Amino acid sequence: MAASSTDAALAVTRLGLGARPGEIARVAADPRAWALAQIRPEGAAQPAGTFASADQRMAAFLDYQADRGQPATADAEAVRLARQAARRALVEDTAQAFLARTQLGATTADGFAERWALFWANALTVSAVKFDSGAFIDLCEREAIRPNVFGRFEDLVVAAEQHPAMLLYLDQARSTGPGSQAGARRKVGLNENLAREMLELHTVGADAGYTQVDVTELARALTGWSIPRPQDRQAPAGRRRARQAAEPGPNGFVFRANIHEPGPRTVMGRTYAQAGVAQGEAILRDLARHPATARRLSRRIAAHFVSDTPPEPLVARLERAWTRSDGDLAQVARALIEATETWTPQATKIKTPYEFIVSTHRALDVPPQRIQPLRQALVEMGQPLFAAPSPEGWPDTAADWAGPDALVKRLNWARTAAETARTADIVATANDALGDRLSQRTGLAVARAESRTEALTLLLMSPEFQRR
Repeated sequence: MAASSTDAALAVTRLGLGARPGEIARVAADPRAWALAQIRPEGAAQPAGTFASADQRMAAFLDYQADRGQPATADAEAVRLARQAARRALVEDTAQAFLARTQLGATTADGFAERWALFWANALTVSAVKFDSGAFIDLCEREAIRPNVFGRFEDLVVAAEQHPAMLLYLDQARSTGPGSQAGARRKVGLNENLAREMLELHTVGADAGYTQVDVTELARALTGWSIPRPQDRQAPAGRRRARQAAEPGPNGFVFRANIHEPGPRTVMGRTYAQAGVAQGEAILRDLARHPATARRLSRRIAAHFVSDTPPEPLVARLERAWTRSDGDLAQVARALIEATETWTPQATKIKTPYEFIVSTHRALDVPPQRIQPLRQALVEMGQPLFAAPSPEGWPDTAADWAGPDALVKRLNWARTAAETARTADIVATANDALGDRLSQRTGLAVARAESRTEALTLLLMSPEFQRR
């Protein structure tokens, strides 16, 4: 299909994160090919920088936990200060990782792959509203999400659910089977949070017909999915108890056989034999392959990329691609890019604050340099870094982001950005940022503005720039 004069602008502002100077012209020859070329087996690009490994971050977290459990002594104040310092260090590591992620968004030539990765990170939300999960949230995105976004969905969801960030966020790390070896001894209980969100938000959805019994059965199957504990480091290597208590897996995941609820489990009509860690994995993979999962997540993809009320033909196209490929997300991404509905000229999606900031940095060709201004801007606009308000993730509709107060906050930030920008030719910046999507009205307003600051503020707050 031949590209229209607006397809290049749509490609980089709708499928991507906004246009950098000259980018629309560079992809104009074949906008679809530009997006399709970003679908790679290795997944989405990683933020640049040197970050703690999973083992290093886990060691720091276990040190923090060990200090937290110290009894009151004469050295209690020293312990308290050490714990505060450890907590600050973990928070700062995460913040710097967020800055690196934003810098990647502001500079990457692969805007579609980056948006696709951010979509899946939000669909499988982990939030820093809990400190413990926040300590691993950047690692979850780098280790579980980005490498798997163009692979099979079942591999993506297993990697995400087993990551320490998810296990801590949804209180799975301590969930104990009442009939397990440890449960019978300690009288500790089952936690259903991860099981419930697996079913409701991460796979089949609330309309798929599962029951509370299914939630409980899945929660029992997931017992034993955990993370290391400070006391594990003190257990002599090779002891039978240590081997039973902590069987290490990828990225800091641990399976604790001694808290796994024994016996077969039946979830959504299918029975799974007792098989340790493999029992929960088998159930999750079946949920990932369920037709209801394909239907629900295809609709969510269409709603994110195209419209809050996605076209039914687009949803159907994505669902067919998902089903025929057995959940191959590369095939689903191709179906999205090749769909006629993806390229409708009317832009209806409102940018989130993060998208607004990233697209502004792209338009100005200046990546963010410091975390504090970025952190403050996102807090003021209602999307604090790595802190989605619930397991549902950040909202994704115009109604959530286009209220009067929200627009005032955007205007204040846009004016500040305009005052500090070094862009000399705002008219050229407007054409580079929006291409054929730039309306005559906005173009005239920018050209006739009384100052460079006013002109750039008008551009950033224009309907074309705020929508994608």
